[in-house]
Amino acid sequence: MSDLSHVDETGAVRMVDVGGKPAQRRRATASASVRMAPETASRLSKLPKGDALAAARIAGIMAAKRTSDLIPLCHPLLLTHVQVDLDVRDDAVEITASAETTAQTGVEMEALVAATVAALTVYDMAKGVDSEMEIGEVRLLEKVKE
Repeated sequence: MSDLSHVDETGAVRMVDVGGKPAQRRRATASASVRMAPETASRLSKLPKGDALAAARIAGIMAAKRTSDLIPLCHPLLLTHVQVDLDVRDDAVEITASAETTAQTGVEMEALVAATVAALTVYDMAKGVDSEMEIGEVRLLEKVKE
């Protein structure tokens, strides 16, 4: 278990000490998808609850900023930029989220949380018109340290 950074020599879970690491510019990009009926995809900006795409973009950005409140061992980070893009396809919304910071630890969890919460928000906004939607394919696309 000593190869795992969040586990100490006794097997106890712990927050990683990054105090000795230099601050570096870091960026991560993640994606998620929401599969839906084509009729739903064509209505996403005009749903009974409002514009699902605008709500999902804001929700993803807000979620990235609160990642350390949601994931117990994540360090709170001062994010310098978060971007959430939603690409509406015939039968899906493809979400790409990126997060940036200058810090001692990476921002991959912030990007993953942003993409996931954006997907959940699309689902929540459209569930009244499409009960067959599926959220899937959440993954880290890129992690860069300069």
